[in-house]
Amino acid sequence: MNRASISAEDKITTSQAAVIIINYTLGSGVLTLPRTTVEAAQTPDVWLSIIISGIIVTAAGLIVVLLCRRFQGKTLFQFVPEITGKWLAWILSFTVITVFLVISAVQIRVMAEVTGFYLLDGTPVWAIVMSFMWIGLYLTLGGINCMARIYELILPITLIFFLISFLLSTKIFNIDYLRPVLGSGIMPVLRGIKPALFPFTGYEIMLIATAYMKMPKKAVKAVLAGTTVPLFIYLVTIIMVIGGLSIYGVQTRTWPSLDLLRSFEMEGLIFERFESLLLVIWIMQIFSTFTVTHYAASLGWSQLFNKSLKPFLFAMLPVIFLIAMVPKNVLEVFKLGDIVGNISIFLFGGVPLLLLLISMVRKKGGNPN
Repeated sequence: MNRASISAEDKITTSQAAVIIINYTLGSGVLTLPRTTVEAAQTPDVWLSIIISGIIVTAAGLIVVLLCRRFQGKTLFQFVPEITGKWLAWILSFTVITVFLVISAVQIRVMAEVTGFYLLDGTPVWAIVMSFMWIGLYLTLGGINCMARIYELILPITLIFFLISFLLSTKIFNIDYLRPVLGSGIMPVLRGIKPALFPFTGYEIMLIATAYMKMPKKAVKAVLAGTTVPLFIYLVTIIMVIGGLSIYGVQTRTWPSLDLLRSFEMEGLIFERFESLLLVIWIMQIFSTFTVTHYAASLGWSQLFNKSLKPFLFAMLPVIFLIAMVPKNVLEVFKLGDIVGNISIFLFGGVPLLLLLISMVRKKGGNPN
């Protein structure tokens, strides 16, 4: 009996699969995306880079779904040996697991840095990291269905408070900061695509989640919904942050999205300052990204060795903690994030297409209907 097999209790619906993608995608990117894209493009036209990146990511997500539907009921770690052979599959699986672990570590370190700076000043980073890690372990032990139900509660709250916070920032919004459109040509827009792609990573979770879906044939709908919502959120973020701070103000701030909300007050409301409220809400999103990548990496090990999942959930915690504590400051955290971002763009953007083509040529897997 395969100990890593999928139980009926772990099956998820199409909407839950979409929610998992959205929550995975909406991690720390909202806090840093305006700065990273503007630094690369040096123009306010990065909102065009966001749209192009969203289209690219949607196409990559559809390729992932087409691949996974050829091997229904199996995750990436289970069907890759059928395509490439045992040893090459082991190397690829190990690489995917490593990337998931590093993404998980980067997300939880960013969460600790932001929390320490804005909410828990003076608290050691390791203490914040460990607290969130143990809470995340409690969630992942419940399985992917339990995680999906929690994400379904988190997402509506996040979207509501996000829209309220950024719509109120129209008080300091200046449309002239976004003009002229394409004033420097198309090349700056193209330079902004690469840093915009990493915050969109999230669709790759379908390499695992498709196997858990009750109706895998609707995985395309899950990907479309899972990429469209983050595209809208990132587009609103970019436009409002640049319109409020200008590209010069964005480049000088570590967390420009939060600084935008610190730039105005709304007297007479329950909350006159909104950055702390948005931060608390967005911590839940970063927590979601941490838990889903932790779960994916642990599941990878359990399926590679055909062992129970829970011991690996515990075993991966110290690994994630050590990776998260390697960077000495927030700049090194960003550098580590850039490295894993560059790797993940190729790994989850190009490799699934290659695997799909090989599986079609070698006639591996079923024909998805």
